[in-house]
Amino acid sequence: MIRVLRVLCLAAVLMLAGAAPAAAHNVSAGADLRIAQTIAGTELAVVIKGSKRVPGPLLIGVIAFQPVTDLPVGLEVRSVADGRTVTGVARAARDPQYIQLKVDTTGPHELTLRAGNEVAVLPFRVLVDRGSAGELLIYGGLLVAALLMVGGLLTGALARPGPAMLLAGGATIGLTVAAVTVIFEPMLPAPPPDGAAPTVAASAGTAAGALTGGRPFAQGRVVTAPARPASGEEFTLRFDLIDGSTGRPVDDLVLHHEALAHVIVTSEDGRYFRHVHPLRTAPGRLEVMMRVDRPGRYLAYAELEREDSGGQLVTGEFRVGGEPVASVVAEPPVDAAPPLLRPAAPVVGRPTTIEFGTSGTVRPWLGMTGHLIVRSQDGAFLGHVHEMGSPGPRLHFTFSFPAAGRYFAWAQYATGDRIVTVPFTVDVTASGSPS
Repeated sequence: MIRVLRVLCLAAVLMLAGAAPAAAHNVSAGADLRIAQTIAGTELAVVIKGSKRVPGPLLIGVIAFQPVTDLPVGLEVRSVADGRTVTGVARAARDPQYIQLKVDTTGPHELTLRAGNEVAVLPFRVLVDRGSAGELLIYGGLLVAALLMVGGLLTGALARPGPAMLLAGGATIGLTVAAVTVIFEPMLPAPPPDGAAPTVAASAGTAAGALTGGRPFAQGRVVTAPARPASGEEFTLRFDLIDGSTGRPVDDLVLHHEALAHVIVTSEDGRYFRHVHPLRTAPGRLEVMMRVDRPGRYLAYAELEREDSGGQLVTGEFRVGGEPVASVVAEPPVDAAPPLLRPAAPVVGRPTTIEFGTSGTVRPWLGMTGHLIVRSQDGAFLGHVHEMGSPGPRLHFTFSFPAAGRYFAWAQYATGDRIVTVPFTVDVTASGSPS
């Protein structure tokens, strides 16, 4: 009898050693939230640390990716549920000091940013992991088994084999429940964390079909304020997003590579380029302040993604008047060798590897080591791919060009205190042409 109980005790120890990993199912709760913003003339990343408990502290920091001098960023966190607000001021820096604000509830909140004369309102959710019913069965079963084992050992020591066997049987049942739960719990859907958006169950008919198909793409309109900006002067580039099925503003954008939207603005001749991250200033409205250095036609592209939908590209154009002025492009000049292409003459539809060296130690930006943005000469095509994750001072991209012709390309990466942009052109030959 004592030998049986010892075997059961050993099994319990092994169960405890293997049960812990099953507790971590939901990576959203407790994870940091990073949101890129182009505000006050610079590129920032707002970091909201994951919450461990509520009521409890909410840590927020602002990371600078371009040179800033003690840039204060006003913060206001408001609970959508009860309207309570807390405020603070963060200082943008390469290595930020996180400020601590208190939140009292989980669920939807709004973070208002104020820097310079610009304001952005970012929706987010405070999520706290609630655990799972499986964890309760696992640890409850192990606890019951442990108590019954102790009782069985004591009863066996008192030479009462009948009750000892009953206690041992109960301990076996507890261990069995825990073991079965460990085996089958990973197959069950993880419970949503506290504060998660409610799931809507489709009833039948058209409602079920609509949910199955997902939400439609947003319809976008690109405008500037003023309507005809002048070169060298600051203006607002605005994207108004509408749901074509309802006519309502689209206000359900999800983070896509750490931003609500990635906006690419280029001049028609490809000599001007900006990659920025607009501010949400109202439901369905994204805005960013800009300057350009020459008159002419400009092309604007916004990469975004709706909730329960796919990624999409909203495009538009605008014209700038006035006379050419000194360059106002924020990126500093870079001494960079031309990129190495393999094959040297890219062919339509075949992968091309693009490799080049970096100036300085590279740090992640927008969750990636590097970005490659490619635009056809006529502006009808825009592509965006990321660095392959290769170690060392050289970046590698792979891209397949969709048609023959000339392409403008810009490789981007972040160093200690700036975002580096390397422009170049690529001439692509048709399939079967000599390379």
